[in-house]
Amino acid sequence: MITITDFCSQYELLFSVPDDYDPAILVVKSLIESYPKVDAKLFIGARDVGSNGKINNMVRPYEAAKFNNIVISDTGIKTTPTTLREMVSCLKPDVGLVLQMPYCAPRKGFGAVYQQVYFGTMQARNCLSANACNINCSTGMSCLLRREVLDQAGGLAPFGKYLAEDHFIAEGIRKQGYKVVLSTLPALQNSGNCGISDFHKRLVRWAKLRMTLLPTLILLEPLGESVIQGAAASLAAGYLLDISPLAFFIGHLLIWFLSDYILLRIVQNGPLPFSKFEFLAAWLFRETMAPYILIQGHMTTHVMWRDRKYRVKWGGEVERIPELGETIEDKVEKFSADSGNVATQRSSKKMVEVLNCVAVTS
Repeated sequence: MITITDFCSQYELLFSVPDDYDPAILVVKSLIESYPKVDAKLFIGARDVGSNGKINNMVRPYEAAKFNNIVISDTGIKTTPTTLREMVSCLKPDVGLVLQMPYCAPRKGFGAVYQQVYFGTMQARNCLSANACNINCSTGMSCLLRREVLDQAGGLAPFGKYLAEDHFIAEGIRKQGYKVVLSTLPALQNSGNCGISDFHKRLVRWAKLRMTLLPTLILLEPLGESVIQGAAASLAAGYLLDISPLAFFIGHLLIWFLSDYILLRIVQNGPLPFSKFEFLAAWLFRETMAPYILIQGHMTTHVMWRDRKYRVKWGGEVERIPELGETIEDKVEKFSADSGNVATQRSSKKMVEVLNCVAVTS
């Protein structure tokens, strides 16, 4: 986790890892030594303020931050040279939080294409429409906030009891009379894990959280899916207008497909990094899997997040379900196995990207 504060004329980089066994520690220390003129600090050790491990990891650097404007950026987010400048330009006097709409950086494999299509179509459609209607659509992957405003809502620590802390942070800022807006640049997820199975677990977790936060979505969300909506509309058209249900359904999917393709091109802001056939395959897979994801969200009694199990309560609060084997010895073994993996390399790339970004912005 990296926190960047007050990057217009002065800035600092605050890195935070949960414990002494995180493989990113050696990389961050090495890079801090390589850039001695950069005001950067590494915080080791989380403070337990709730069940949310991300909030626990951020509380210490948040409280130690020198400046009022704070960017929270997940390690897996790719930072471009124009990211910070664009986010700062959106921070008007009446704005308390600037969000980046989640998207994906180009990666290899069908799983990467599938994720990019998901975030560039379904997720983008929901996020943009909710923002246009002044509905909370917050995602915490990459955001810029005013610390003084969040402090009026109690600071960062009170949100540790929620797994969807981004939603409640945005609500806390909105209650202070400030706007929450979207940056024109999306957050580019750049994780090395493009597995479809792991991605589906994320979707099931999000579906479960949405249902507990906004129970009305239990009925409304399925109606927003192309297959379910198309099937219902086709039956109605056949009964009321004597139109072939199959022909109506095919026309419905074609219009939806073309609309999603146009939206994805807009989000990508240029040619797609994959073929039209790959887009078609990923789009069909996404649309046909959507009902399955929703059903799984209903059926699951808990959610998994970063290899940890949580029980979600109505209203958004979560309770950590401890598992066997969570000992220091396990962490040492995991550190030894992960010390040379992709996560370590990603931490190195992340700091270099941020340093380049801050240099351009300043």
